[in-house]
Amino acid sequence: MEGFALHQTGYLAQAREIYQAVLKLQPMHFDALHCLGCIAYQSKNPALAVELIGKAIQLKTDRADVYINLGVALSDMKQHQAAVDRYDQAIQLSADSAAAYYNRGNALNHLQQHQAAIDSYDKAIQLEPEDAQTYYNRGVALNAVKQHQAAIDSYDKAIQLQAEDAQAYNNRGVALNNMKQHQAAVDSYEKAIQLQPDYARAYNNRGVALNDLRQHQAAIDSYDKAIQLEPDYAQAYSNRGVTLSNLKQYQAAIDSFDRALAINPDYEFLLGLRVQTKMLVCDWSDFDNQIAQLTEKIERNEEASPPFSVLFFSGAPALQRKAAAIWVADKHPVSFELGNMAKRARREKIRIGYYSADYGEHAAGYMTATLFEQHDRSRFELVAFSFGSDRESGMRKRIAAAFEAFIDVTTQSDNEIALLSRNLEVDIAVDLMGFTRDSRFGIFGHRAAPIQVGYMGYPGTTGSDCIDYFVADRIVIPQACQRHYSEKIACLPHSYLISDANRQMTTKVFAREELGLPERGFVFCCFNGSQKITPAIFDGWMRILQQVDGSVLWLLEDNPTAAENLRREAAQRGVTAQRLVFAERRPISEHLARHRAADLFLDTLPCNAHTTASDALWVGLPVLTCMGEAFASRVAASQLNAIDLPELITTTQEQYEALAVELATHPTRLRGIKNKLARNRLTTPLFDTPLITKHIEDAYTQMYERNLAGLPPQHIYVAAPAFLADHARPR
Repeated sequence: MEGFALHQTGYLAQAREIYQAVLKLQPMHFDALHCLGCIAYQSKNPALAVELIGKAIQLKTDRADVYINLGVALSDMKQHQAAVDRYDQAIQLSADSAAAYYNRGNALNHLQQHQAAIDSYDKAIQLEPEDAQTYYNRGVALNAVKQHQAAIDSYDKAIQLQAEDAQAYNNRGVALNNMKQHQAAVDSYEKAIQLQPDYARAYNNRGVALNDLRQHQAAIDSYDKAIQLEPDYAQAYSNRGVTLSNLKQYQAAIDSFDRALAINPDYEFLLGLRVQTKMLVCDWSDFDNQIAQLTEKIERNEEASPPFSVLFFSGAPALQRKAAAIWVADKHPVSFELGNMAKRARREKIRIGYYSADYGEHAAGYMTATLFEQHDRSRFELVAFSFGSDRESGMRKRIAAAFEAFIDVTTQSDNEIALLSRNLEVDIAVDLMGFTRDSRFGIFGHRAAPIQVGYMGYPGTTGSDCIDYFVADRIVIPQACQRHYSEKIACLPHSYLISDANRQMTTKVFAREELGLPERGFVFCCFNGSQKITPAIFDGWMRILQQVDGSVLWLLEDNPTAAENLRREAAQRGVTAQRLVFAERRPISEHLARHRAADLFLDTLPCNAHTTASDALWVGLPVLTCMGEAFASRVAASQLNAIDLPELITTTQEQYEALAVELATHPTRLRGIKNKLARNRLTTPLFDTPLITKHIEDAYTQMYERNLAGLPPQHIYVAAPAFLADHARPR
């Protein structure tokens, strides 16, 4: 047929005229309908292609190639399930059609049915083992199900068959980065860039890998190149903002986030990250509207905010759970790749695995060191899985010495770490990080142990089915609030927050003048991170200062921009900027000692002081808190209860401000509280690390026994020893 010859050689318009002429003479001509449908698809008119090829199939139902072409047109219209059905019909007619299996795999990938897509690609490869594109697309599907090594192997095969494939090198880099092989990922991206110098996506992805290598300036340069090539590249702007935040260049980060949101207002999780970054510099412009917008989006199940960001602006536990559930569904879905856990027999010692990036000079490292040292070695065996950058500090060495095995898994993938945990027969896997920076929550999605527990690092629910228990206490999670947690609660009798009873403090006594404080006058202080300071709590602080003549507020200087903004905010509220004093960061031993220059620690809400409250109470500085609903809003109250100082726990902003003023203007009452704190410091449960360790071990034992008995996780209540049961009560 002349039309077919023209069609084959690319003369589509001329071929179309001939096919149309044939149809005028024979409206039911199968070949003319089919070929005209193919031309419609080639001419970017898939709807017409579906109509014409569909008519052809009604005339002749035994041609596999026609069903394949109809499937391709349907996929182009995003009717992927209908396309799969057509490919299945083609396979019924021709079981050796590699094209049918290949296109079927593509449609299944679009439907997020990645494993089925892999199976389809595998069949296509059996039939046609030299097709590079099939190996490439198979690698995409394998990456989606987190089979990263298999994805790399598939990309390598595609490259072997078609060496000059920049896209394969780029996606190979993604798989390598997911496996934490960041330098190998950079090398793969650079090969992609060599082959295609204008490949914006490869520059962006290289930036991500360089950021993971902590080569932050090189990462920014790479993002900038991606943006130069593709000015409306929202993802590159977002990633650039994250790296700028890592460099503490917060205003530049906000500007980058703003650009990403201008391009794509619904860019995943970015709105909440931007709000958190603005809170870090205490930029409260349009604060209430932004929080309202974020809250509405989360309530509509939109990917609006990382869960960690929500803790700083909302004290609503239901909202925190929803944000966490949205995050894990997208970032860390439960994986069944490693299969079900094998049944374990009872053994003499329970093997506990602790997983963290913070084994070193970090607040979490300081708080947990004594816990590891105090564990009963006759009943428990400890394995540390470390994926942090601190390898040389004294605290890192101290922590490592407390474990039977201390394993650096920094370069291993989440899957590999979970498999290693299983091979080591860890009984209870304890995640010390949750969603904090550098966490590896994906490990637990692969199920690292029969029992998985969240503890210490993250003050909120993970919203995930993969964490069985959450270690808390009766103050941070009252029974009425347990419904807001996806985990079962392991409830300790006193504060859940363990601390280092061996923390060292310099003997130096700091003069007020040396710290920038006035020689006389009442010193309120708050050494919480600047992102915890909200406009509402700052309003209260300024009202307190206005009622206490000569008083000052002593804050930690997280960054100069925050200090500048807070001084301006104070002036707008009628308080001179000089009444805000900022403390620079100092070594922990000096930081602890300088607390003695303050008179009263003022807590924040909705995210309380956690380790900062522990530090203050340890050195004898009273902490005044306002207790909210969510876990993060009740941590200071938990500590005050455990040290038997419930009189410092308030439940409304009005009570909080009134008590702050009363304590500042009635020295005798404040002196009485300080004396009580001094008496209670080493006689109540808060700083009794051996006691809290025993409570945690009791919880672990109950979890272990339930699991051995084949029982599902259930709320656990650890009883206090009889002589302590009535020692500290909530107010």
